[in-house]
Amino acid sequence: MAELNFHHLRYFQTVAHEGNLTHAAARLNVSQSAVSTQIRLLEDRLGQALFERRGRALHLTEAGRIALDHADAIFATGRELLATLQQRGGTRRALRVGSLATLSRNFQLAFLRPVLGRPDVEVILRSGSAAELFSALAALHLDLVLTNQAPPADALTAFIVRRLDEQPVSLIGVPSLCPPGLGLAERLAVAALILPTAASGLRAGFDALADRLGVRPQIAGEVDDMAMMRLLAREGVGLAVLPPIVVRDELASGTLVETAQLPNLTETFYGVTVERRFPNPLLAELLDAPARP
Repeated sequence: MAELNFHHLRYFQTVAHEGNLTHAAARLNVSQSAVSTQIRLLEDRLGQALFERRGRALHLTEAGRIALDHADAIFATGRELLATLQQRGGTRRALRVGSLATLSRNFQLAFLRPVLGRPDVEVILRSGSAAELFSALAALHLDLVLTNQAPPADALTAFIVRRLDEQPVSLIGVPSLCPPGLGLAERLAVAALILPTAASGLRAGFDALADRLGVRPQIAGEVDDMAMMRLLAREGVGLAVLPPIVVRDELASGTLVETAQLPNLTETFYGVTVERRFPNPLLAELLDAPARP
């Protein structure tokens, strides 16, 4: 079987990073037709289309994105060889993870821990809004999105949603705001509360619980960011409605205390992917790992 032509691969890598045949040809100091010919030869050798044209723009196909990962790794290894004549660790495989900007950092860390620090893995972590992340996932710029908001059903993009974990939700605050001996309804009635925003599923569940208990909450703040809720709770602004995993370190040190668990109220964490012909093999290691506290 014929060897892979690295000359073709270099042309492909340049076009992929430039996103434009004209710019790639100028960088390589060759004609556009020469670049196009090299790309076609590489596609013939791999048996896969590497680009698709949308208007005047070139976009990587799924096979193209995988080929680019390998091309970057191959040429990076070559540069290391020329520079040091030593192998300092193996080629790193890239894992691109998007995470909702408001998601618990403790959950993200616990989920990614099996691949963090591995010499063969480079974790590229991007945060953003749900719309930004799901769009990037659909365009194959991400391998996985971590979220507590399942994506809406979309006939054009078949998202695969996996429930990764489900955490109980509690009232959490500084010790001075958590006197003993109060029932849940009384505690909710007298305490200032830091709540998720009305758009969240967690807030809807809390509002239903307050209604069942006949309580009108005193709202000190409505926040869509778990990290900010954690900080406000530490400042003693009020009792936060949070999964304990978000403030695990503060609970362990006694800075915050869990004063009451809210019945039938949980926060669900999801891992969202799209169906791919060539899934990132690192995903199976993470998604099939046992749940971690």
